[in-house]
Amino acid sequence: MDQKKVNIKDQPQGVNINLAADKVQILYTDSVFITSNNYGIVFNVAQSIDDKNQQIVARIGMSKDHAKALLDVLGKHLAMTIPGKIKQ
Repeated sequence: MDQKKVNIKDQPQGVNINLAADKVQILYTDSVFITSNNYGIVFNVAQSIDDKNQQIVARIGMSKDHAKALLDVLGKHLAMTIPGKIKQ
């Protein structure tokens, strides 16, 4: 198994992430359907097949606290990478 160690900038120092490149593929999405209940949230990540049909390619579930942290990190990352935006 070919594994790579990846250093993610937003992770706490000293945290290593192992990536089995032969087992983990990048899935493209052009839509996400979100459902939630009192305990957590689920992202149904999808690709368009045609104008009326979507194919779910992954489902990701997390707690609401984790989803809030994801929102914060994603917002900061986008602010740093979108041209013309002020870097935070």
